Amino acid sequence: MNSVNKIVFIILLTAKVILPQGQLGDQFNKAKELYSKGEYFNTITELKRLIFFDRDKRYAYISNELIGECYKMGAKFTDALNYFTRAEMSATSSEDIYKCRINIIKINILRRTTGRAISLLDILEKDSRFNGKREEIDYWRGWAYIFADDWDKAAIQFSKISPDHELKKMCDSIDNERYSVTKAKLLSYFIPGAGQVYTGHYLSGLLSLGWNILWGYTTVTAFQAGRIFDGVVVGELLWFRFYNGNNQNAEKFTIERNREISNGALSYLQNGYRGEKP
Repeated sequence: MNSVNKIVFIILLTAKVILPQGQLGDQFNKAKELYSKGEYFNTITELKRLIFFDRDKRYAYISNELIGECYKMGAKFTDALNYFTRAEMSATSSEDIYKCRINIIKINILRRTTGRAISLLDILEKDSRFNGKREEIDYWRGWAYIFADDWDKAAIQFSKISPDHELKKMCDSIDNERYSVTKAKLLSYFIPGAGQVYTGHYLSGLLSLGWNILWGYTTVTAFQAGRIFDGVVVGELLWFRFYNGNNQNAEKFTIERNREISNGALSYLQNGYRGEKP
């Protein structure tokens, strides 16, 4: 450490010792004001400075939690997890511990690390300190399944809270609205183009049916006329290609339509749903 760095270190260390603890409250209030204005970077800077000078760790929990919230707002989820974990380590009550763990679960939901979110919720559910939190745990489990695009399982979780829960009804509606990939592929196997028609892609379905009829007819005609080579070439290169492409398109269109339906539902949840969200 060179002489300049030593001097800076000594000054900071001295300031940490002599800084009146009463000023820490003012500094925290300043950080909260910055947070309310959406100045998350400046909030983080103030809170990290506060943590450095807070020798009694009086603000350790609340500062780390708010830093985690700032990083979450900036979509820096790894940093958010780090500071929510620090907040939990500084927590002095079971309620604060629970709040930190829910925040960590929300981050995992947003990151779509569903398995981790469900695992943490299962641990919470088994912890006797949080026996009164069953409905809230089911609520966030439902959200985890929503972000995993598993609307049926999400509906089951919300129904545990209430059969008439708003999100239960919505999840049921989305699940019923979605298309079955298996059904689309089966339809296409039996009637080329039927899978595309099933998902609303009528022109693509009719074209697929037309091309399969054309090249199927050409292949059969070639074999009947004894033109074996022509029949094999047409069958392999054209008919089989269009038949196989028809099945692939049916699956692709189904996945795309389901993604559109899910994205529309997520957009509503983000902008129109008034309940608590991750």
